[in-house]
Amino acid sequence: MTKTLQGFDPKWKDFPDYIIGITKDIWEGRQLSSLTHLYADNIPVRSPGSVVIGNQSVIAATMATLNEFPDRQLLGEDVIWCGESGSDNDPVMLSSHRILSTATHAKPGVYGEPTGKKLRYRIIADCAARANQIDDEWLIRDQGAIVKQLGLDARRYAVDLIEKEGGADHCAQPLTPATDVSGPYKGRGNDNEWGAKYADILTRIMHADLAVIPAEYDRASNLEYPGGITAIGHEGADAFWIGLRSSFPNAEFTIDHCIGREDKHMAPRAAIRWSLHGKHDGWGAFGAPSNAEVYVLGISHAEFGPYGLRREWALYDETAIWKQIVLGTG
Repeated sequence: MTKTLQGFDPKWKDFPDYIIGITKDIWEGRQLSSLTHLYADNIPVRSPGSVVIGNQSVIAATMATLNEFPDRQLLGEDVIWCGESGSDNDPVMLSSHRILSTATHAKPGVYGEPTGKKLRYRIIADCAARANQIDDEWLIRDQGAIVKQLGLDARRYAVDLIEKEGGADHCAQPLTPATDVSGPYKGRGNDNEWGAKYADILTRIMHADLAVIPAEYDRASNLEYPGGITAIGHEGADAFWIGLRSSFPNAEFTIDHCIGREDKHMAPRAAIRWSLHGKHDGWGAFGAPSNAEVYVLGISHAEFGPYGLRREWALYDETAIWKQIVLGTG
């Protein structure tokens, strides 16, 4: 057992093995009861659509998803992680786990009556762990990709969800600074150069320095964006990032967590958790300006090669953004 896994079950060879392994055990191994000890009793789990507290809430949500998508698989593409403060016997780690999920919409649930459609979409989960237990989490599921594959419109889905949840006054409230809660993890990441490089790229983009894209992205970069969109090269990156930023041109951009890593047999890579908070006061990916206040939680991964940023994955939840716009405009 490596030093970085002191306090964890010795069956896990390293931290990525732990994160990928417990995910498989919970979802595909149907070990839902293990969440009572793998997740802390009062864990806050923040997703763009809501904030839930406690492992019992996580178990209930997992059961509902497995009922609607009984063959769901979670394929771990990468775990970008860092160690934080804590003693050798009680280390604190943060994993940014990128998952490709497959599932068949086989039973009725939150997405409506079963369609039989086979889905493929990504998730990125930032999880803080210590002593063999997850105690803090930020989770983004590509809801836009899910609803589009089901033949639904992201905005229409948000409107219908508000109605299903009892209307504007009673529906689940999306994640915002007002609905967020403070959890036990206080880390900000590590000081690796690749995390700093990616943070600088995103910061420059968000401050309208779009020249950073041809300067830092590989011309043949492979890009995966919300809504299940696959794009290529400078034009693809420019279209995605300007589409987001132009919708919220005056919103405050914040980097909340930054990891860089270099591992054997892998390209240098980075994971950034970021946010935009402000008014929907511009034309862009979310249509005509509504002036609604919106909070965008985003997580991005990047890999670097000899010609710059060669692969990028960025996620936010389109439906949660539309929900805030609809709630903010009536």
